[in-house]
Amino acid sequence: MKASDVPRGVAAAGSTATALDLRVDDAVVLHDSNRIAVRLQPCGVLARVAYVAHQARAEFEVEVARRLAETDSPVAELEPRVEPRVHVRDGFAVTLWRYYEPVPPPDLAPAEYARSLVRLHSGMRQIDVSAPHFTDRVAQAQRLIGDPARSPELGEGQRGLLSDTLTRLSRAIGDRGADEQFLHGEPHPGNVLRTRTGQLFIDLETCCRGPVEFDIAHAPDEVGEHYPAADPDLLRQCRILTLAIATAWRWDRNDQLPNGRQLGIQWLNQLRAALGHDRRDA
Repeated sequence: MKASDVPRGVAAAGSTATALDLRVDDAVVLHDSNRIAVRLQPCGVLARVAYVAHQARAEFEVEVARRLAETDSPVAELEPRVEPRVHVRDGFAVTLWRYYEPVPPPDLAPAEYARSLVRLHSGMRQIDVSAPHFTDRVAQAQRLIGDPARSPELGEGQRGLLSDTLTRLSRAIGDRGADEQFLHGEPHPGNVLRTRTGQLFIDLETCCRGPVEFDIAHAPDEVGEHYPAADPDLLRQCRILTLAIATAWRWDRNDQLPNGRQLGIQWLNQLRAALGHDRRDA
């Protein structure tokens, strides 16, 4: 979120909660990217605040969270004291969630991480939600890097590398014909909370359909070794593809991730190295 809009977003979170009879004396921004996460006290609520242009994504996330709450899925809970929906206020889309105190240690054990991901995937197979295919994510990244006006700092060689990787890997993964299901979409460590009740996944707006290896690819490498029946070759391809997708978004001229351009350069170097290893292995 633009720095100039953050105070307004925080105010929208506080006023939304107050209007729902939740007491708010203090508000602290915990995370800031394309949307902000605000801890509201003393009511113990986490507000996620995005521009109203992203209201549909917020509604999708609320629906997924509501449906997964009916299963044994390890996901963060919507605030139970209010209606589970998106609240629109002052140009922002606000959703309210239960706040979880983090529990040390911050590092997630690979075996525990894998077990939580298995539980999540099991719960996701129990719900019927319309979601984009992982190849739709690839197409979005392709449109971004294919438009110099949207990614003006990306060099032509870098643009070609990303485009070729996205095209080649998405086709190779699709040609494998692996079983597909509803997925989290980005279950990386930044989207996992370690709480007193165990590991919980957050940020469900990225859910999509595809092979489970597409999800496992976002986790540390060791996690895949503990995920039952994960295909190592497919997982390697998914790791390269997801790295290429994430790298592409760091070159969006409107990217709001702090140090996004620095990460874009770093990840391009990692992508070249991964492609080099992949070719030698082949």
